[in-house]
Amino acid sequence: MKHDSFEELQQRLQLRFHKPRLLKQAFTHTSYVNEHKQKELEHNERLEFLGDAVLQLTVSEHLYRTFPERPEGQLTRMRASIVCEPSLARFADMLAFGAHVLLGRGEEQLGGRQRPALLADLFESFIGAIYLDQGIEAVRTFLAANIFPHIDIDGGLLVKDYKSTLQERAQHAGMSPIEYRIKEERGPAHDREFVVEVHIGEQKWGMGIGRTKKEAEQQAAAEAWRHLFKQA
Repeated sequence: MKHDSFEELQQRLQLRFHKPRLLKQAFTHTSYVNEHKQKELEHNERLEFLGDAVLQLTVSEHLYRTFPERPEGQLTRMRASIVCEPSLARFADMLAFGAHVLLGRGEEQLGGRQRPALLADLFESFIGAIYLDQGIEAVRTFLAANIFPHIDIDGGLLVKDYKSTLQERAQHAGMSPIEYRIKEERGPAHDREFVVEVHIGEQKWGMGIGRTKKEAEQQAAAEAWRHLFKQA
């Protein structure tokens, strides 16, 4: 990934890193490090660990201040719905993080840029990088501008999942029924991977790869959505 990719990302997010190496590390996947074997390369797993803790704190604080009348149990459930993998992956997708991540060839070929687990980890590592670079207040500012507006009063996301959105738009457009077809199951039972295609009528519009059928279907729906409605 070229340096100007990170420059574009910072301009788009209106966020300037004091230490650009932290931004690069946040977007460096282990598969890239394993392939390139450069001493100065660091993958993002430690930043992911830190970002997870920072998110737990900042999201808890946001909910605590925003909903002063709600009891602990309800706030806990709301927080869990915000910091779970599907939500974090959707945040990363909304911000187009997948386009900037540095991947090894194998992970690239497996569709890593759209894989929810990878995107969720990427979002956490990015938060960890902001925290190390500029502190907790910068994290609060970033989340307030880019994430918290997309959370409804019950802690869910205002952005719907791709399968539901694709279904609604296809029905509205009078298109044929949507069908998800499992084309391949590969890998051992403990590390299963599914390849799914989405068809509208007899035409294939997208393909997805995931650790679960649901994840693969979401990726297929996302690709179909981009092909069908991105310019709509």
